[in-house]
Amino acid sequence: MRIGLVVNPIAGMGGRVGLKGTDGKVREARDRGATPRAPDRARRALDRLAELAPDTELLTAGEPLGDSLAREAGLEPTVVYNPAVDRDTDETTVDDTSAAVAACIREAVDLVLFVGGDGTAADVAEALSRTEIPMLGVPAGVKVYSSVFAVSPEDAADIVVSFDRTERREVMDIDEDDYREGEVNPELRAVAWVPVTDELQSSKQLGGGTVDSLAAGIADNIDPNRTYVLGPGSTVGAIKAALGFEGSPIGVDVWRGGEVVALDASESEILDSLGEDNVIVVSPIGGQGFVFGRGNPQLSPAVIRRCDVEIVASRSKLDGLSVLRVDTDDPELDDELRGWRKVRVGRFERRMMKIV
Repeated sequence: MRIGLVVNPIAGMGGRVGLKGTDGKVREARDRGATPRAPDRARRALDRLAELAPDTELLTAGEPLGDSLAREAGLEPTVVYNPAVDRDTDETTVDDTSAAVAACIREAVDLVLFVGGDGTAADVAEALSRTEIPMLGVPAGVKVYSSVFAVSPEDAADIVVSFDRTERREVMDIDEDDYREGEVNPELRAVAWVPVTDELQSSKQLGGGTVDSLAAGIADNIDPNRTYVLGPGSTVGAIKAALGFEGSPIGVDVWRGGEVVALDASESEILDSLGEDNVIVVSPIGGQGFVFGRGNPQLSPAVIRRCDVEIVASRSKLDGLSVLRVDTDDPELDDELRGWRKVRVGRFERRMMKIV
């Protein structure tokens, strides 16, 4: 197969520092100490691809859109496009992504593998819109609402070498400024051909069931000496309300001893707020089943390793999920988190779910 590779080098940078996206926020993300996420995600996928199919014919763009990452993995790519990198910021543009995909089309690739989030997915899908060339995403952005992504970087490589059919899937994106204000309004940006395997995640389903009794049960049993790291989403939002404060609906809040310690906290603010005994309360994001790795990048491996984890969800949400998933950027931690877990679904009730 001839595989086209396009890496968005700034995808996901805004997540760990609390910006909930990177569109138009690269400079601010860097000022807050953000580091690129996409290259490491790309490297994991390419290492796996080199392991499974070292003779893959890979076509990509020059730096920083993929060339050196492929070579580091032991592959020998052909550069089909060289971006005009901004010398002041070392950044590429949307036009570079489109031009790189167009170059791959001219070279008759069988698949475009891209690394990024929903914005990148929309750009790639638009460039492919007049073709039947399938696309597959390595998830690296803050927002991953589209159903064109593999579950993990390694799964993306597995799909590349094993898929035997494609189907049309939706590419969704949301306005990041609205997202930062707590409004999640996914917009259908494109419909693209995508490889079909069990490792492809479904698009997020918004909403959930009644969680009042669940929230009341947790509030009634709060330990005043524990630090509670409360994740995003409507289910945990009900817990925040039961504790008596209006939390950030799409952010992470830290609460201890009846007081809000940090509101809409970044990774570093969460770490600074932790005490001796800490627990993360988190709910699977939408209909994907992701406990960590989608929509809550502030809950980094460094944070998770200092906390117990309590998973909560409405019954209706779990009814639509066969398994739960994690993708923390730390494969060793992912392995530690996998297995059967109790998920709180009511004041007293719990349901066993498997994290895979």
